[in-house]
This record gives sequence, structure tokens and C-alpha cells, in this order.
Amino acid sequence: MSDRRLAFGLVGGGLVGFVASAVLLIERIRLAQDSAYVPTCSINPVLSCGSVMETPQAALLGFPNPIIGVAAFPVVVTTGMAILAGGRLARWYWIGLQVGVTGALALVSWLAFQSIYRIGALCPYCMVVWSVVIPIFWYVTLRNLAEGALGQRLRGSPATTFLREWHAPLLLVPFLVLLALITQRFWAYWSTLL
Repeated sequence: MSDRRLAFGLVGGGLVGFVASAVLLIERIRLAQDSAYVPTCSINPVLSCGSVMETPQAALLGFPNPIIGVAAFPVVVTTGMAILAGGRLARWYWIGLQVGVTGALALVSWLAFQSIYRIGALCPYCMVVWSVVIPIFWYVTLRNLAEGALGQRLRGSPATTFLREWHAPLLLVPFLVLLALITQRFWAYWSTLL
């Protein structure tokens, strides 16, 4: 993938993630102001932001998790815009971005597990964030592998070549796993809708 295509992905994914995080934060503020408020993303017993927002997992660091997205996604958008403007980012910047997107993937993976298996409800806006963090992580990692930002030995390795050649089907795997986990976990509810 060229840096230009990556840039468009960063801008698009970053904007989607920012909007979802911002809407989720607004919904969280409204719920904090009025405990009777029903968030727009509370659709049914399974798709229920309100159920998720009221758990300790929704404020992992002592403040609402969407603040992290509202702060971090503009960095992703700005990175994409800088590349589109012709900027060449230093290796240290790419390593920093790698650390950030790896942390984001770890956080959304943990939150997905918590939502599916501990809370027992799914937040639609959260799932939008999950769905953009996964490809952002994937393509930043592939770019860093291919350009040697993660070490020259990895740059030309057969594993890097394989990952680059099969990037799209491999990206589909985590989405299929998430879909399977959600379907299995909430099958008792989904089956009542059929």
C-alpha cells in the first residue's frame, strides 16, 4: 500500500472514529446530567450504549473512554493530511504512531471482550470505533514493516512480503472473529428475532 492510499485511510478512518467518539461522549454527558436519559444508541437489550456507559469499564482511566478517541483520532487525521500535503514523516514519528495504534488496538480488544463477555451488551458507537481502529493498526503496521521503521531485517522478510500480498483477506479475519463471537454470545437474543 502506498503512503498516499494509507493517508486517505488515516483521514477517513480518523474522521469516522472521531465522530463516533464525539457522539458517544455527548451521549455520556447527557446520561450523566439526566439518569433517565436514554441514549440514541440504546436500541434493544443487546445493542445498548446506556448499559455499557454505566459500567466501570466505560471509564478505564477514571474519565469516560470516548475522551481518548476525541483526543487521539485527530492525530490520525492530521498524520494522513500531512502525508497528502507531501510531508515526509521521520522514523521516530512512525514508531510513535505505531505505539499509539498498537495501544488503541489493545484497548478496543479489551473493551470488545468486556462488552461481549462481562457487560453483556454492545455499544453501536463503540463498535464503529473498533471497526476503524483495526484497519488503522493493520495498515500502519504494514507500512512500518515495509519501510523498515520497525527494523531493516523485517523490511525484506518473507513474512512482511506475505502480509503485504495478503493484506485484505488477512484484515478480514479479525472482523469475522468478532462477528462469530458476537453471534455466538448473543444467539439466544438474535434467534428470537428470526
